[in-house]
Amino acid sequence: MSSDYNPPQDPLVILHDDAEILAVDKPAGLLSVPGKGEHLADCLIARVQAVWPQALLVHRLDRDTSGVIVFGLTPHAQRFLSKQFELRATRKSYVARVHGRLTPKTGRVDLPLGVDWPNRPRQMVDHENGKPAITDWRVLRDHPDETRVRLMPQTGRSHQLRVHMLALGHVILGDPLYATGAALDHPRLMLHSEELRIKHPDSGKMMRFRAPAPF
Repeated sequence: MSSDYNPPQDPLVILHDDAEILAVDKPAGLLSVPGKGEHLADCLIARVQAVWPQALLVHRLDRDTSGVIVFGLTPHAQRFLSKQFELRATRKSYVARVHGRLTPKTGRVDLPLGVDWPNRPRQMVDHENGKPAITDWRVLRDHPDETRVRLMPQTGRSHQLRVHMLALGHVILGDPLYATGAALDHPRLMLHSEELRIKHPDSGKMMRFRAPAPF
């Protein structure tokens, strides 16, 4: 990541807070956790901890992805929520704009992913050493040159949605790592975590957090 990191300075958008959990809408362009070096210190968890010093990391979103992210406000909540992500008991739904017309209207990508070592932080489809990765998709709207699609990852690999769409031949618009040409020429990565469903650490009740896509 280059030193031209210039995260947005918008105030925190709080979706939910109680004694155990905090849900916020992360803006695109802001790291979830600090990067290496002083210039990458500004990040979502630092901003959250300025208000909730007890906030603990549960999961993260890529710098260029916006949307719903949750933090635990007690060690119990962090363990309880982290376990749900580990066991794939959460339900995640993203909205993306991808290059070209995606067909058919629904489908599943089941391709293992691993690090593209010479080109880190890029990931790639790796049938030999990759970890299993599954993404379901549903077309919301399509045009000849782009498609708005709902993406439902069943696993949580690094860059999973970005590499799976690339593998289908429909890269996510504005992707600084994977898009080229006209597909790259957008103000941001067109990927947004729209909805997250998790069980509450206290009540065990299913909670639903939503943030509409800003694009």
